[in-house]
Amino acid sequence: MKAVILAGGMGTRISEESQMRPKPMIEIGGKPILWHIMKLYSSYGINDFIICCGYKGYMIKEYFVNYHKYQTDTTFCLKDDTQIDHKNNIEPWKVTLIDTGLKTMTAGRILRIRDYLNDAPFCLTYGDGVADINIAALLSYHNKNKKIVTITATRPDGRFGAIKLSENTGEIQGFKEKARKDQAWVNAGFMVMEPEVFSYLGDGDEMLEAGPFERLAEQNRMDAYFHEGFWSPMDTIHDKQFLENLWKSGRAPWKIW
Repeated sequence: MKAVILAGGMGTRISEESQMRPKPMIEIGGKPILWHIMKLYSSYGINDFIICCGYKGYMIKEYFVNYHKYQTDTTFCLKDDTQIDHKNNIEPWKVTLIDTGLKTMTAGRILRIRDYLNDAPFCLTYGDGVADINIAALLSYHNKNKKIVTITATRPDGRFGAIKLSENTGEIQGFKEKARKDQAWVNAGFMVMEPEVFSYLGDGDEMLEAGPFERLAEQNRMDAYFHEGFWSPMDTIHDKQFLENLWKSGRAPWKIW
């Protein structure tokens, strides 16, 4: 099975970093968050990736062009301009990089890589979020329920306290730390899709969560796999620092490899 990663957005909410590199190339623990996502899939035996590039996509391509070189012990024989590669720890990845446009909507990015999917089911996720999700369990759930699309639904950790107040006077009556169970369910990415999804994408001029997912939901062709474990997007510099601190502590929940 192939895993498709959406990596073409401009990442405007984390412009402190994204003005210099595409968002999926922002590093956590010295490695792009894209690498962390791929390592998660690879730990479940999924090693064939299609990366939908866009904004500064050439930087993603350069990363993989040089990947073998940077991961390999090498002897350079300068006099005769030869080199000898020694031990390496290269992952068994096949990586297809597709330029899906600078401002293309997510539905359009999926349409543009259709020919590389061989009319087979595929995984799909965003290139800016990590989780300790059990991919094998997600796939099993999707196959059992036989929907066109299965998304991973999770409730993010509460980041803001809720205010209890009088609706009549506006008088504050107390505060409450918003617990995870009080949060709304959100799409965490880590989706599975059948080839039939392409008939719902129209001309691709929409975000997936808008028209395509709405049409699938109306026809009862979507399902949700509930994930109660760790999940975090990297939307802001605060999110990046949060993930970086987890990695440095040696307690990064998504590091299951």
